[in-house]
Amino acid sequence: MHRVHGARASIHAWLMLLPAMVLLVAFTHWPAVATLIDSLHATPRGGRPGPWVGWDNYAAMAEDPVFWQAVRNNLWFAGATIPLSMGLALAMALWVNERLAGRGFLRMAFFTPTVLPMIAVANIWLFFYTPQYGLLEQVRAALGLQARNWLGDPSTALACVTAVAVWKEAGFFMIFYLAALQTLNPSLREAAAIEGASRWVFLRRVQWPLLMPTTLFVLVNAVVNAFRLVDHLFILTRGGPDNASTLLLYHLYEVGFKFWDTGHAAAITVVLVVVLATVALLQFFVLDKRVHYQ
Repeated sequence: MHRVHGARASIHAWLMLLPAMVLLVAFTHWPAVATLIDSLHATPRGGRPGPWVGWDNYAAMAEDPVFWQAVRNNLWFAGATIPLSMGLALAMALWVNERLAGRGFLRMAFFTPTVLPMIAVANIWLFFYTPQYGLLEQVRAALGLQARNWLGDPSTALACVTAVAVWKEAGFFMIFYLAALQTLNPSLREAAAIEGASRWVFLRRVQWPLLMPTTLFVLVNAVVNAFRLVDHLFILTRGGPDNASTLLLYHLYEVGFKFWDTGHAAAITVVLVVVLATVALLQFFVLDKRVHYQ
């Protein structure tokens, strides 16, 4: 009798999971397998399936200078956006967590960029960067500085794109840090004050270790976003000038949908997915040892 009841419970549980499993396989696992298969075939022509080419798409990718330029740009982009957005998010969370006038307004102001579409954010910053007429150029003109084309200069285009991403992401990460700060026991601050600990010592010795689970979660999201955010490139630079601001996902879009080389695009996708999955696993297994769960 118990076995029958257990079997019915097991069947019921699997039936409850079935819709989610079907969606997961249909929209996640199968597309990943199909992309891997496509990366081993040439691009289909004239309605005919692409012939098997093995690792030729990967070899072409490795010999493509634009691909390596996109890799360097993306590494620079990630190296800047991840620490800046996380550091700014923590600073904002610590600020709005205090008892101060207008705290609700500050929280709303910090979080507002997060709810805006990336295309809208890019258009706002395009107004800042526009030569001669943009807000940034008007300020420089008032200071007597020479006009500059920020998005048209290879030395500044990527930095300008990075600033937009940091402004967009910091408010999102702030919410997680703020929620984590509000779960900390208030007696910790009182005990630190009695011991004469400064704000910096309290942050470094008490708050930061207790915020490590949140930091790990935010870090994984920041790494993924550093290779995922490309919407603003369509408005600001389109990867230019001379591929100075091309990121991997934008390069993937150009190869797959502009040049219509789906085999080459599939190879780039496979490499990008493998790299991101590896980085995420390393973050979880390495940083998890430093996490202090409450």
